[in-house]
Amino acid sequence: MAILRAREDIRNARRHDPAARGDVEMALVYSGLHAVWAYRVAHRLWRAGFRTPARILSQFARFLTGIEIHPGARIGRRFFIDHGMGVVIGETTWVGDDVMLYHGVTLGGRGSGHGKRHPTIEDGVVVGAGAKVLGAITIGAHSVIGANAVVTRDAPPESLLVGVPARARPRSGHELIAGEDWLDPAIYI
Repeated sequence: MAILRAREDIRNARRHDPAARGDVEMALVYSGLHAVWAYRVAHRLWRAGFRTPARILSQFARFLTGIEIHPGARIGRRFFIDHGMGVVIGETTWVGDDVMLYHGVTLGGRGSGHGKRHPTIEDGVVVGAGAKVLGAITIGAHSVIGANAVVTRDAPPESLLVGVPARARPRSGHELIAGEDWLDPAIYI
């Protein structure tokens, strides 16, 4: 199962990154892939009750990749982090399938209480470089968050979110998103 998931991750990375040269190169040098693979192991440890080893593994992965994913976060399939440096994903974050993040993205919390305090990112969302998505909010499926946007409110599906603070508007359908053909489920059959 893990090998099949890793192959799916590599195919997904190839679809998102036009500079990808080969599967072996991607498996060896793509820090986004390494961070996601380490997260999956740490998440299993976290769910099994081995919280300290899970946190140690996630911090080691952070040291190696520059990407911090809390082992308590819930992340779906075909998740891709392009370039990755500076990405932070908090403990109660939920990320759907087919989500793509660029470097410098923060999926962070607001407040210090217990419970859900990080965002929910639904399927097919693209988050631009440097964007901050903060609090227990929901970003609807197939939305696009622009670079350096600061999002603190819910957004409906098919939204385009830009600005500080970000404002949601319906996507026109003309926005160019690298690798958007990965939304086609026929590719994965």
